Amino acid sequence: MFGLANPERFMRFTGPLTPWLWGAAAVLLAAGTWLSFTAPGDYQQGDTVRIMFVHVPAASLGTLVYAALGISSFFALVFRHPLADAAARAAALPGAAFTALALITGSLWGQPMWGTWWVWDARLTSVLVLFLFYLGYMALRSAIDDETRAARAAAVLGLVGLINLPIVKFSVDWWNTLHQPASLLRAGGSSLAPVFLWPLLTMMAAYAALFLAVWLTSIRTEIVRRRVMSLRARAALEA
Repeated sequence: MFGLANPERFMRFTGPLTPWLWGAAAVLLAAGTWLSFTAPGDYQQGDTVRIMFVHVPAASLGTLVYAALGISSFFALVFRHPLADAAARAAALPGAAFTALALITGSLWGQPMWGTWWVWDARLTSVLVLFLFYLGYMALRSAIDDETRAARAAAVLGLVGLINLPIVKFSVDWWNTLHQPASLLRAGGSSLAPVFLWPLLTMMAAYAALFLAVWLTSIRTEIVRRRVMSLRARAALEA
């Protein structure tokens, strides 16, 4: 892992890997979508259960991506490594998109199931806070013209946001919330029937592959952008 912290090694390693990730994401998304639509309706939720095949992977990835952003921010802030900063920056937009998708699909599921689009319970509120951290990270980077200062300030915010992740994860255990507890990763194994478990796992794998493909592509693009900016600055000094 530390060997890949060198931008040259990173570019060589991820060059052939990225197209495979895009291909895997496309295949898994197609398979997951087919499994989701061919699965039977739930005896209580009916066809509304299909929203969960989008909502649960999006919510999981929203949390995991922020963990990647926070860890990258730590290495960028402590070791001042430009590749770690590029990784944190590249994670922000897809992470915000996953979290927004989780909030939207959660509302679409909540209205027929709970009779309301939104409730201020611990799980929903903490996920909304997570989305605001994503937006704040991107806004802070855009608000400061000096890239070094922007990266440092955003890294601090990224680290602060890590405090919210345990709250998102354990909110349904710590407080009496309307949101149901975990049904996939829990003591005693999953409570889902195989007919619902396989579409969900396939979609989670698809979302993970999609994020990795987007993340690596964005990091590679950021490395190229910084090289171009460095060459332009050097040419301006020599001129």
